[in-house]
Order: sequence, then C-alpha cells, then structure tokens
Amino acid sequence: MEESRIVTIFGGSGFIGRHLVKRLAQRGWGIRVAVRDPEAAQFLKPLGGTAQIVPRKVSVTNPAEVAEAVAGASAVVNLVGILYQRGARTFERIHVEGAATVAKAAAAAGAKRFVQMSAIGADPDSPAEYGRTKAAGEAAVQAAFPGASIVRPSVVFGPEDDFFNRFAVLARFLPALPVFDVSFQPVYVGDVADAIDAILEDPATAAKTYALGGPRVITFRELMQIVLRETGRERWLLPIPLAIAEIEALFLELLPVPPLTRDQVKLLSQDNVVDAGALTLADLGITATALEAIVPTYLQRFRPPTDQRRRLEEKKEAGR
Repeated sequence: MEESRIVTIFGGSGFIGRHLVKRLAQRGWGIRVAVRDPEAAQFLKPLGGTAQIVPRKVSVTNPAEVAEAVAGASAVVNLVGILYQRGARTFERIHVEGAATVAKAAAAAGAKRFVQMSAIGADPDSPAEYGRTKAAGEAAVQAAFPGASIVRPSVVFGPEDDFFNRFAVLARFLPALPVFDVSFQPVYVGDVADAIDAILEDPATAAKTYALGGPRVITFRELMQIVLRETGRERWLLPIPLAIAEIEALFLELLPVPPLTRDQVKLLSQDNVVDAGALTLADLGITATALEAIVPTYLQRFRPPTDQRRRLEEKKEAGR
C-alpha cells in the first residue's frame, strides 16, 4: 500500500465511522482506525480488508498518542464528538482541544488532507454549548491545518442510528412520544460517508465547508409519525414546551446515558437545516437519499410480533 493512500480515522468505530471505513476500503485506502477501545473496534476488520486498528488506546486529547496514530498518513479524518458531558470528557476538551490536537499532529506528520466532522448548528453564537464548541473546534482545526475540509451533517439516520432507534424503543413502552417545535433535514449515513470519500479524493474541496442534509426538511412531529407508522404503534404525540423540557432534562441528564440534557434542549430552539447558499451533497456529486427509502428497512424489527408475522405472510402471498 502506497504511503499516499493511508488514512487515519479517529472515532472510526462509531456510527458514521463504520460506514466510512467500508467506503474507503472499497476505494483502496490503507485504513488506520484510532479509538479509545481497540478491542471493541475489531468488528471493523471484516468491513474493510485494509483496515488496521491501532493496538493501543488513542485519546484525541493526548498529543503523543495522536502523533503516533497519524505517523505516515497522508489523510486524516476526525469523527470524534460527544452529545453530553461526563467528567473530563467535556465539550471543550473533545470538540475544541481534541480537534486541535489531531489537526496539529496531522500537519506535523505531513498529511495532505484533513476532514473534520462538525454539525449543522455549529455557531459561535449558538445558545447551546455543543454548537459553540463545534464552531470553536472548526476554527481550531482551520488554524492548525489551513486546508482542512469541514462537514456539517444534520441528524444522521441509518440502521445503527441513535435517533429513530431510540424513539422506536420508547414507543414500545411509553403511552406518548414527545414533540418539539423544530425541523430537521435528516441525512443518510451512507451519504455522509460518500461525502467524506469524495472530499478525500478531490483536492478542490480543501478548506471548504459542506452542510450535509437530506432531500427535504421535516418537522419533529412528522419524524415521530414516521416512527409510529413503521413500528406499527399507536401513541399520542405530546407537544413539549422547551421550558418544560429543560426542567425534565435537569433530572434526565443525571442518568448514565441521558436521553435529554439541558444543552440539547437549547439546540432544539433552532431548526437543524442546511443554510441557503451552503455547499451541499450536490456539490460533491451526491444525490441525497430519501429518509423513506431507508428508515422502514430497520424499524420493522420494532413491530409487535403478531404484526411481523402478518407482514411476512403478506409478502409470501404477494410472491406467489
């Protein structure tokens, strides 16, 4: 494998990372996956025959570990991010300091390309610390690696997502699902992986920022209706004012894996959609995948057993 085709992916075992590893392996990249838990990332090897897991733990906030992981790489992708803070893993440490550490190490190692995963909503003036630190992370990366490309996805969906799967589970047990007055532009995880792939392959994308959204803007209520329809459930949809949600989040964020935090409530005060005039998937030659083409394929497993059997019988009948 030529040195010019080695890419180090930080956070490569995550939701987006596993799809990216597969895409880049198909492209012929030599892939080095840097994660905090190397053993848990071993499942990636069958996805990409050229994927190698860095055998030791790599934290994006540890300059020595990061430098070792990027040595010899011509491209670096940083996918590491968090949705809530715990102990030393704060937004500032991960989104800003960690991103800067990776970008500095990539520049020092002589990497030609760098891609930073950010998010729609990254803004120095965001009401949420998540959005402010995402913006600060972008600035830190661009200062350390001026040719860095930034990708900002909306809510990402796919078989392993944490959005539709979470609400499908809640629909099993709760009499109602929450509804917030906010809109999203959900983007398919495969399209996000393709976008990063396209960026790495095209030097003209250097120093540019891409907002990644699906083909349409959709309200939170509509998303919950899709969850209920595809899981075969009937539940109330309960509008939740943000002031009430913030009070609930005060207690929910104490859980080991909080379903909602006060900072996330602040994010819900603004629509999560692609801004007019932004570079998008189309500028990378990618046609955005419709949510309706993918989500039903993995929410079917949440249907009641009797409904699953009925649908299977209907498919058999149709095939005769």
